[in-house]
Amino acid sequence: MQILVLGLILWLVSHLFGRLAPGLRARMGTVPGKMAVTILSLAAIVLMVIGYRRAEVVPVYTPLPGMGHLTDLLMLVALYLFGVSHSKGRARSLIRHPMLWSVVVWAVAHLLVNGDAASLVLFGGIGLWAVVSILLINAQEQWTRPAPGGLRGDAVVLAVALVLYGAIAGIHIWLGHNPFLGTYG
Repeated sequence: MQILVLGLILWLVSHLFGRLAPGLRARMGTVPGKMAVTILSLAAIVLMVIGYRRAEVVPVYTPLPGMGHLTDLLMLVALYLFGVSHSKGRARSLIRHPMLWSVVVWAVAHLLVNGDAASLVLFGGIGLWAVVSILLINAQEQWTRPAPGGLRGDAVVLAVALVLYGAIAGIHIWLGHNPFLGTYG
């Protein structure tokens, strides 16, 4: 669990540093600053994966039966929102922070089907980071709504989300966690 917590702390530090210490971050420069965030983020992901896989399963709550189906739907929504952040479709002009909202949806989806302590730390911690980031950005920056794009951009995002969804589901099945069972454990 300590490795998981260390990874989560590295993630939080690397992603909140620029918001909480903008002067210090600006003095680092664009390229060195981005490089530091990238290296810390990659290290954080590695530590979180290793820590989560090694963590002892300590049950905290029992997920409701059938929640896997809702999780499946929420994961498709999360992938769509993530794609919206990179698109020029109509949805991009309607949603502020689509990438961060995708992380929130991803975290909630995983907490619906994982009731152990390590899952609470990992998914709850990353979800909380996304919410805090949204609040900090909203407090610090005015949003200029992008001009609405065409529905074609949204359709492309949906198609890519469906392909990624299939790939991610395949990886979960390969790892022994079939996401289509509806109930886990």
